[in-house]
Amino acid sequence: MGNHGDSWMTAEQTFFTSESVTEGHPDKVCDQISDAVLDAVLRLDPEAHVACETATTTGMVLVFGEISTSSYVDIPAVVRETIEKIGYTHSLHGFDAKTCGVIVAIKDQSPEIASGVSATVEVRSGKDVDRYDRVGAGDQGMMIGFACNETPELMPLPISLAHGLCLRLSAARKSGEIAWLLPDGKAQVTVEYHRGKPARVDAVVVSTQHVGDVTNQEITQTIVDSVIREVIPGHLLDTETKMFINPSGRFEIGGPMADAGLTGRKIIVDTYGGMARHGGGAFSGKDATKVDRSAAYAARYVAKNIVAAGLAERFEVQVSYAIGKARPVSFMIETFGTGRVPDEVISRLIDEYFDLRPAAIIESMQLKRPIYLQTAAYGHFGRDDIDVPWEKTDKAAALAEAAQLTVGSVA
Repeated sequence: MGNHGDSWMTAEQTFFTSESVTEGHPDKVCDQISDAVLDAVLRLDPEAHVACETATTTGMVLVFGEISTSSYVDIPAVVRETIEKIGYTHSLHGFDAKTCGVIVAIKDQSPEIASGVSATVEVRSGKDVDRYDRVGAGDQGMMIGFACNETPELMPLPISLAHGLCLRLSAARKSGEIAWLLPDGKAQVTVEYHRGKPARVDAVVVSTQHVGDVTNQEITQTIVDSVIREVIPGHLLDTETKMFINPSGRFEIGGPMADAGLTGRKIIVDTYGGMARHGGGAFSGKDATKVDRSAAYAARYVAKNIVAAGLAERFEVQVSYAIGKARPVSFMIETFGTGRVPDEVISRLIDEYFDLRPAAIIESMQLKRPIYLQTAAYGHFGRDDIDVPWEKTDKAAALAEAAQLTVGSVA
């Protein structure tokens, strides 16, 4: 709905649905393995170039892709440790970290890609260019950043609630509070909007893997009382809210035994739940020279600071790149009719306060650190349970002040 312009903000009634999945979902297992490998490499070699993909099916994990590094990482050990932490420790639960097969097929990064990313000294008018201009983007593509004032973390409410439900499932399973829960699961939340403002939750769907000796009635009652009502504020639920718990009946077979998994197949879960556009690039397993990841993080940082500054209630930014080129090829903003200052003022402030060249993004956010596994489940944005630089609003005050100086008031 993020690309429907002002109509979203003026419609009397609209419904929007977002989905999240637990860390035991097969695709999320793969995302976490890919980012665990990335973190393991970066701990030893911050300059490494990593594009690590993972696929999984019954009893097997395949790790493949391109890694150029001076370090050595025991990838099978990383895979097994990650799977064990997720909770797949017995074949009866669909997967066993100790006995699953692990196949590794890793090669070096293409020299043609590497040459586009690596620092090269350019000369213009007889002078060396800015050092940030010497490092090109790792690929072409367009990245999206989004923020809105629906939640304290400046995320759309549907995806925020869906993540909350999945996090609650995981916490209740790992603590033993709900003993019959198993790792695989997903949640879906439909929010009813009135003139662009969340009014109520219309529907909730929760599907969770479970052991065999629990009844459907107990599953339904427990999930409603101990998960849904624990996560979704009471004022958003009413007698008309529909709740569907394991609507297919039983969910005993889960994880890679039930469905194959693949890195990068939950890009909407990872971002804004469909509320914003998406450039198509996945995050997990990629080091920060890949603008699919680093520029998407930077775009979120821009959007969140614009909304935190009060310059718009909803804000989306698109930035695009060409491989080997440092400066963005294009830049576009959308305020959905909620801007409190003219778009050209916001664009000018972004250009002044944010450097979107890959090397500048990497340096300012310190993206060569092993910080990525924590992002690989429950969303990369809007997280208040982890410390990541793109969620900071440290430029909001300066942006608000600069906007007031420019147009007189942002009220």
